[in-house]
Parts: sequence; structure tokens; C-alpha cells
Amino acid sequence: MMEHEVRTAQQNKRYALLDSYRGFVVLNMIAFHFLYDWYVIFGDNGTWHHQNGVHLWQQYICWSFIILSGFVWRYGKRKVWKRGLFLNVMGLVITAVTCVFIPVEAIWFGILNFIGCAMLLMIPLDKLLQKVPPLLGMVLSMLVFLLLRDIGNGNVGIGDTVFFELPDAWYQSYVLVPFGFAPDGFSSSDYFSILPWMLLYIFGYYFGKWFSGTKVFAKVQGLQIPVLDVIGRNSVWFYMAHQPVCYGICLLFQNYY
Repeated sequence: MMEHEVRTAQQNKRYALLDSYRGFVVLNMIAFHFLYDWYVIFGDNGTWHHQNGVHLWQQYICWSFIILSGFVWRYGKRKVWKRGLFLNVMGLVITAVTCVFIPVEAIWFGILNFIGCAMLLMIPLDKLLQKVPPLLGMVLSMLVFLLLRDIGNGNVGIGDTVFFELPDAWYQSYVLVPFGFAPDGFSSSDYFSILPWMLLYIFGYYFGKWFSGTKVFAKVQGLQIPVLDVIGRNSVWFYMAHQPVCYGICLLFQNYY
């Protein structure tokens, strides 16, 4: 009974440093999307986000969200069904809003839908993944992630090296879009398919199992950064609200300055 109570307490515990770091990433996301709106949507600069530095910034933001979610997954196992379904609903709301108000920038299976699905997929995967040592799991999941990084273009390989191509028949139906097999003509301004991103989520899961058991984590996990901590604990609501605010500010600047 005591063992169960300890395990439950650990699962319910929040780590201030992780919340603060998530808040920092949220601020980066807000800054990125504001500049995206300003340069791409209002400035008609379709190449801004393809610059190397901007692309790396964008990747840092999305990698951080996915790895963090995987890192803390086991701490929220008791409510994972509720949280996973909630994020999927929020993702669908964003899809509906963008389709109505900014159809050219419509979001299909964005980051919220992906993380919501990843949370739910981890329920059956958890027992299987627990059989793999964390360090080995980190290496294997990252390797498979890199191999599948270009799956959207039908390739399996690392970097410019293609080991083999996937059948064209896998890329003919919109039903397979959530899994990474999008047909020609598919467009989404924020698209995170289950493959390859589920492997990065699993990397975060293993990273959490390994790092949370180290002395370093024990020393720093309680560090709390004011404001960032609050933003991190309410990251979903900041995500839902930030884009209309950014878009509105850009609209005001365009009309009055």
C-alpha cells in the first residue's frame, strides 16, 4: 500500500524546472509565430521561414515541446486519457478556426493533435517500452526517428542518404495523413504526423526515465523561474490564445502604421 502511495505521489508531483523550461519554449513559440505572421502572412515573404537560422529555431521549439511531453508522460499516467482527448479537441478547434478565418494557412494535424495522439498511443506502448533500458531506448528511438525523418517524401534514410523508397500507393489517401503518408497537394501550416515524430516522443520518454534518476536532476528539478513557471503550467491556453493575438497585432500595425 505504501509503495502504491509513493508511486502515486511521484506521478502527481510537478517539477518546477520543467514547467519553467516549457514556459521559455512557449515564449519562443509566440515570438516565432508573431514574426511568421509579420513576414509571411502580412509581408508576403514566403521564404522567411526557410532561412537556416529560422528553420533551426522552429525545430528547436517543436523538438522541445515533443521531448518534454514524452519526458513527463509517466508522471501523468492516471489522467492521460483525459489529457490526450482534450489536446485532440483543442487541435480540432484550431483546425476549424484556421479553415474559416485563414484558409490559406489552415492547420491539419498540428502539434496539439500529434501530442494528444502520442499520449494515447503510449498507453499500450508503455509496458513494451519498459522492457528496454533507457539509454538503449534513447539511442534506438533517435536512430529510427532520423531514418524516418523524410518519410513525408517517401524516403527512408539519414540525411541525403536514401536507403529505400516507400510505395507510392501509401501516399494516395488523406486517411493516412495523420500517420505521415500525405498525398500530393496536401498542405498544412503546422503538420506533425505520428511518423516520424512519435519516435522523438519516445526518445523524450526514455530521456525522462534516465535523466530523472540522476543526481543532477535531483538538484535542479525544484528550480523555479517566476513567470516562466506560470506560463509553462498553462501552456495549452497560451498556445490557444497566442496566434489570434499575434495576428491581431500585425493587423493593427498594417492598418495604422
